[in-house]
Amino acid sequence: MLGMVAAVLFFIAFLINAAEISTNDVFSSVNVMLLGLTALALHVAGIGAGWSRRR
Repeated sequence: MLGMVAAVLFFIAFLINAAEISTNDVFSSVNVMLLGLTALALHVAGIGAGWSRRR
């Protein structure tokens, strides 16, 4: 799940960068890319892989 979130965030960062959309400092392409890298790192670490409740 987090891998797909990372892919979407990378795609949004690419669109912002490729289209040269002017955004504020908080929503820049670099910040979106860093959020994607964080989601990807959590996915590789195994966090969020099994979101089912364990009994």
